[in-house]
Amino acid sequence: MGDNAECSWYSLVLCSIGSVMVVYYLLRWSWQCWHGFKVYLLSEIWQTTLRTYGQWAAVTGATSVIGRAYLAKRGLDIVLISRSEDKLRRVAKEIESRYKRQTHVIQTDFTEGHSIYSAIAQQLEGLQIGILVNNVGMNYIGVLANVLDVPDPDQRITQVINCNTLSVTQMSRLVLPGMLQRGKGLIINISSEAATPPQPMLSVYSATKIFVTYFSRCLHAEYRSKGITVQCVAPFMVSTNMTHNVDALNTVGYTTYTSGCLTHALQHFALSIFFPGWLRLTSFCVQRMAKFARSIEPQLRERMAETRNKQD
Repeated sequence: MGDNAECSWYSLVLCSIGSVMVVYYLLRWSWQCWHGFKVYLLSEIWQTTLRTYGQWAAVTGATSVIGRAYLAKRGLDIVLISRSEDKLRRVAKEIESRYKRQTHVIQTDFTEGHSIYSAIAQQLEGLQIGILVNNVGMNYIGVLANVLDVPDPDQRITQVINCNTLSVTQMSRLVLPGMLQRGKGLIINISSEAATPPQPMLSVYSATKIFVTYFSRCLHAEYRSKGITVQCVAPFMVSTNMTHNVDALNTVGYTTYTSGCLTHALQHFALSIFFPGWLRLTSFCVQRMAKFARSIEPQLRERMAETRNKQD
């Protein structure tokens, strides 16, 4: 009799624990579904009025960003900041003629380090920067490679760090005072899916992009009570610059962290299940990635050359 009572008690405890876990996961999955629906579907219908943040949107890495035109279409004047002055002038002319918005061009090379930011600050004076898109970014080689296989690693690694991390912090520092004075502002920082779990053979790139993610989350926590929104966009590497992530602008006001679009969010979900971070870090996986990288390197270099030719 005592044994039966004890068995019943254990069964009751196990059933209770199981029920709690089932309810927990149902609630969790329901919340995730609702969050995804709100961020990627409702945001297409009810969009935040970006013009309320201020007159100007500053975009770094602007010569390769279709999002710049989308911002102009939403009623913002655009500050274009990038390395190629000829491309900047061409893009500025296109925006002015097509969207009838003002533009301001700042030519600079973000790989050069801290020396460039005093000149940028002077050229931004007098402009009401309501939105900053920190889009500029680079990898050290363009293909999968170990750190020591990078051509001229001493210079190239420093350039990647300057471009991917220093630019985000310094540009945010430049625009935040004006945003705080007005009590509103939006900063969009472009991270990458390559930073979600650590990514061997993209070690420096992956590390700089997780910096962008953490910096964005911390900055949002520090300044959201003062009317500043800091959003982090982490798309897949194949479209890390905003060329394929115009949809990310629609998610402003709905989330502070996004994959950029629904397809990338679903790909992230699938990768987290079938190719988790611990698996990527195993010796077996790294060796297979190295072999795969060598096999596709010629095609990647050819595609990169074609892309550069089209941009030129």
